[in-house]
Amino acid sequence: MKVNAVYHPSFGQYQGNPLIEALPPVREFSEVKNALKSTITINPSEKHESGVVRGHLIAQLMNNFFQPIARHIQLEQKLSIMLREGYVGRNLANGTLNSHLQNGYERMMTGDVNAIRFEAAKSTARSMCFIGCSGSGKTTTLNRILATYPQVIFHEKYNFTQIVYLKIDCPHDGSLKSLCLHFFRAIDQALGSDYERKYALKRHGIETLLNLMRQIANLHAIGLLIIDEIQHLSVNKSGGADKMLNFFVTLVNVVGLPVVMVGTPKARFIFEDDLRSARRGVGLGSILWEQIKNEENFIHPQTKKIIKSEWVGFTEALWKYQWLKKADLMISEEIRNCWYDLSQGIPDIVVKLFVLAQMRAIESGLERITVKLLKQTYEQDLIPIHPMIKALRSGDAEQISQFSDLIIPEVDKKLLLLQAKLEQKKEFMEDIDIYDGHQESIHLHRLLIELGYESNLLAPLVKKVFRENPKFDMKSVMPIILSWLHEQNEESSLPSSANKPQDTQKIRKQRIQPKLWHSLDNDDLRFQFSQKENKQSFYEHLKNQTDYVINMETLIKEAG
Repeated sequence: MKVNAVYHPSFGQYQGNPLIEALPPVREFSEVKNALKSTITINPSEKHESGVVRGHLIAQLMNNFFQPIARHIQLEQKLSIMLREGYVGRNLANGTLNSHLQNGYERMMTGDVNAIRFEAAKSTARSMCFIGCSGSGKTTTLNRILATYPQVIFHEKYNFTQIVYLKIDCPHDGSLKSLCLHFFRAIDQALGSDYERKYALKRHGIETLLNLMRQIANLHAIGLLIIDEIQHLSVNKSGGADKMLNFFVTLVNVVGLPVVMVGTPKARFIFEDDLRSARRGVGLGSILWEQIKNEENFIHPQTKKIIKSEWVGFTEALWKYQWLKKADLMISEEIRNCWYDLSQGIPDIVVKLFVLAQMRAIESGLERITVKLLKQTYEQDLIPIHPMIKALRSGDAEQISQFSDLIIPEVDKKLLLLQAKLEQKKEFMEDIDIYDGHQESIHLHRLLIELGYESNLLAPLVKKVFRENPKFDMKSVMPIILSWLHEQNEESSLPSSANKPQDTQKIRKQRIQPKLWHSLDNDDLRFQFSQKENKQSFYEHLKNQTDYVINMETLIKEAG
């Protein structure tokens, strides 16, 4: 996204620097949270859509749900400081940026990375190493934070184009040369330029490409360079660890470009030895993202208010997005603890388990999330991550590092298979084709069925109410049709033989087969029986998972 510069007065060392004052103002914590939070809308009437439609609504959570927690706010603050401090030593107005450009040109001409034409401008750039296992939300969070900034700003007063950030993925072949090619390609995508054709596709050596990369970074005043998937970088293919680290050090110390290196725990080898000694002066900060901890709420010592833990806040925010007809409004502690055990607090897995469980709830007719359903979903749909979850449960760092790069390639396939089942599944309701696609009629029909109205007169009444009130919506016609149904029930209850309902209208208590007990209401003992573990007695299930079994000893003590 390219915008024209609009300058906002700044403060401290940021004052008078057009590259900083053209950025959005520094955000407060609450503003950051609102900027990052996902905006998914859910309409109560959508729970009465067909299984296929609900499947699509549920699937959107995998890409769109984002609940900011403390680590996300902290990352935004760090990137905000890195971006602005990096520009302090590259001021478009006082000539320090020009000094960087002239010194860069001298280095290109001489081939000496330390060569200067003017007094070296002091670098104010910092760099950061950002480590976390796959699924912890590193890339998603970075993308959301970067999206709050314009990528390209044109300064008409100075006839200068500024690139605020550039994000590139480390190539799978692990070489520095390929990394340079990705850099030129990302510049071209941001500006519409052709650096890749001019430089990258020619037979330049790695040193020339690195010098060109440094100079172009200055030419467009790149504010922040993010290198994702850094664990792919190969020491052997890059000419050794020294050469690789020297490259990053030069970007920060000489060019003055802040660099964020993002990767899984397998990337630690890049930084461990040298950065403990001679290269400690690079100023590499580090962030290590582990899984969300399964902690309870706590009471603030001063205000005495209950503060939600990150796990409780995250799951409660996600729990609201259910398109299930019998969804529980509140999440039970049994479900929350089971959810954590099966996901180990990895945000990506937490969301995917929740999505797949809803799909299975619709496909099976259960229409709610239970402990048993979560376990079935984990065992059948998330088999590829079982080794990773086992390692995380162990708490062994060595085991965890072996699976830190694990991805879940089967999830999308499982999602498609479940959606296909929903398309094939016959709905347990009356045929709705009689409404000729009239959505309000279809929604009203399904809602009335959910409320327990299954009379043969239901379809004629729905047609009649919209025929007589064509401009009304479902909310407006609901009182009318409910009064009609009430009148019908009163008439059918009269003793007169004239008012005796036909056999097809009699309310008959049907025997429900055990295989359908899982679709009954929560307070039905048959439903509870369907949810017990195979080796568990029904009494144990009721005692552990419900309030139906009363502990008399405890009750007597409390009473007495």
